[in-house]
Amino acid sequence: MTLTPKESAVLAWLDAQAPAMVQLLQRIVDIDSGSYDKAGVDAVGQVLQAHLIEAGLDVEVLPGRQFGDGFAARLAAADGRNEPGHVLLMGHRDTVFPAGEAARRPFRIEDGKAYGPGVADMKAGLVLNSFVMAALEAHGGAPLPVVALYTADEEIASPEGRGLIETMAREAKAVFNAEPGRPTGSTGGGIVTSRNGALFQEVEITGVPAHSGANHKAGRSAIEAMAQKIVALHALTDYAAGVTVNVGLAQGGEAVNTVAPSARFAFDVRVPTMAAYATAEAAVDAILRATHVAGTTTRVVSRRAFLPVEEKAENQALFEHYQRTAGELGLTVQAVFSGGSADSGFTSALGVPTICGTGPIGERAHTPEEVCHLATLVPRAQALALAVLRLSA
Repeated sequence: MTLTPKESAVLAWLDAQAPAMVQLLQRIVDIDSGSYDKAGVDAVGQVLQAHLIEAGLDVEVLPGRQFGDGFAARLAAADGRNEPGHVLLMGHRDTVFPAGEAARRPFRIEDGKAYGPGVADMKAGLVLNSFVMAALEAHGGAPLPVVALYTADEEIASPEGRGLIETMAREAKAVFNAEPGRPTGSTGGGIVTSRNGALFQEVEITGVPAHSGANHKAGRSAIEAMAQKIVALHALTDYAAGVTVNVGLAQGGEAVNTVAPSARFAFDVRVPTMAAYATAEAAVDAILRATHVAGTTTRVVSRRAFLPVEEKAENQALFEHYQRTAGELGLTVQAVFSGGSADSGFTSALGVPTICGTGPIGERAHTPEEVCHLATLVPRAQALALAVLRLSA
């Protein structure tokens, strides 16, 4: 398909924005924004909001109670229509890194790669979405209304963001989540078309203390109960079915010569489908309800979850649309599976066509070696813009 004058103008505008994109990326990477750092997450939001407002977009702040505020930038359709029936662009501002990380290893560029906390996951995706919105605003909008949603708590399974996401997605025609694109060796990298769901739980067990030598029989060990539950939980792992369980944290007891009066552990479950999610959830609940050591009690302290992005016809159709438009820009894009989880699972579960990993290509997220390939910022922004411009009701 030949580019229209409007499409050519949008692509050319984005092509000229590479330095500005990098500048904005540096500004927000150099702000600490761990999930529990509301002030930091909101500070990143204020930088992005100022950029969007300067570009002429309407921005609505959606206050968070405990975590950072969400906000949405809205762009009416070219014919003046507004929501519903919109395209939804998504991204989160929080990172997994502690306070002081941005000062310890600030944004830097080496050999065309950008480094810094959250540079790929997913501050580069936020920059990409922001410039795509600005490009569309500068050139009269798209056939459908476009909403860009910026959430604040994805790295801890979106306890507040999920509600915002589901509200904005219910009447959307398509969702593009700007998690980092995957390096695949192809010119355009990978787009995530399916990914695991996850269930995170923290559990507390209460036992009965006793002297381990003088009165061992009177004790009821919380650590023993925890150990038996851990063994039962790990037995749910089924590699053939794509289900894994990992107890990543465990602690308990007061002294080596005291029967443990308390224990605490946290685990995650990863599943590829909603059916597997339901089965695993029921099995986990049965293990936690069971009394493995008489006289001990078990309490779930916290529970959070991501839903899987399943291989659905509507998701595949949206990927093929993106793949075709990217191909016109000379980008060969591949569909990939991710074992990680993301907010895109919430929109896919609603039946809204969803693809993920539309941000610039990145690697080694959640580590000090996290990197964003800067050469992919503009091409990936252009691919997303063109895909949005070619969506119709």
